[in-house]
Amino acid sequence: MNAEILKANDLKKVAPVFGQLSFDEHEQVVFCNDKDTGLKAIIGIHDTTLGPALGGTRMWNYATEWEALNDVLRLSRGMTFKSAVTGLNLGGGKAVIIGDAKTQKTPELMRKFGEFVESLGGKYITAEDVGMDTADMDTVREVTKHVTGISEHLGGSGNPSPITGYGVYMGMKAAAKFKYGNDSLEGKKVLIQGIGHVGETVLKHVTDEGGKVIIADINQERLEQIRDQYGAVIYSGDDLYTADVDIYSPCALGATINDETIQKLKVDIIAGAANNQLADEVIHGRMLQEKGIVYAPDFLINAGGIINVYGELEGYDKQETMRQTENIYHTTLEILNSAKTNQITTHQSALKVAQDRIEKRKAENKQ
Repeated sequence: MNAEILKANDLKKVAPVFGQLSFDEHEQVVFCNDKDTGLKAIIGIHDTTLGPALGGTRMWNYATEWEALNDVLRLSRGMTFKSAVTGLNLGGGKAVIIGDAKTQKTPELMRKFGEFVESLGGKYITAEDVGMDTADMDTVREVTKHVTGISEHLGGSGNPSPITGYGVYMGMKAAAKFKYGNDSLEGKKVLIQGIGHVGETVLKHVTDEGGKVIIADINQERLEQIRDQYGAVIYSGDDLYTADVDIYSPCALGATINDETIQKLKVDIIAGAANNQLADEVIHGRMLQEKGIVYAPDFLINAGGIINVYGELEGYDKQETMRQTENIYHTTLEILNSAKTNQITTHQSALKVAQDRIEKRKAENKQ
């Protein structure tokens, strides 16, 4: 069979790992299985040129193992570029645990996962992500030192969500400066999709600045809680992608920017915390560019979390972590202006900065 003419579904059958676009020359993919605890996990290590691969662990009830594999590959690849574009000496990695975090997560399962992390000898360092919290990282810490985001009383930096949210807010302000000539969000209508810890932090900063926030989430109870606490408006339309707002901030899962949604969007700016927001980086980045929508690259503006845990590894204090996170504003502006000058998409502009840094380090290592 000729792989060049195979359809995507056929390619998955022939080469379920190496044959998909998300693979992108990963250094290592580790499948973890433990019958006693029920652990089924995948660790993706994309690139360690700049340093050990650092990235959170996500626990999600994936519909298929293929979906879990694709997710960990896309996420770990994104972590490589996230660290590179923000100047951190880290590589890209990620882990997913297949299962329902609310009903299937146990201390025994987390410790067993930690043992798999330990077996990699520091090539991969884990942290929290969707379905995880600081307490889970504390449990993993019992069996491996290769974990960040642990509780402050154990010497860690705690929950990275507030720093992640602050970085997204900085990126959003930079995009506003680029689009409007002024970075003020006062009076701007901002639709935040996904009101988890990060989304709530973004909402708080925007609200404090006088922005008008509309919120959407699958958890109705959470929506009402946030509405009552911050005075936000719950989106009540039939299709949030048609909402008449200035800024769309996706803060849940990825791939919400796709063929269908781009046709509906009326926004000026997209700036959110979700990973892999573009379903297809090339096609949808170009479609946004042609439509005049300013896209603040996700792997840049949501880097506050990794900056926070990197500070934990390097021994930085909170003040230095916040300073580096605030610098996302300047980096975002530089990348948006570079994209305009070079007539490329903002995603391509950010990716070039990251890839150039990696290639430079590779050249240095060969000397």
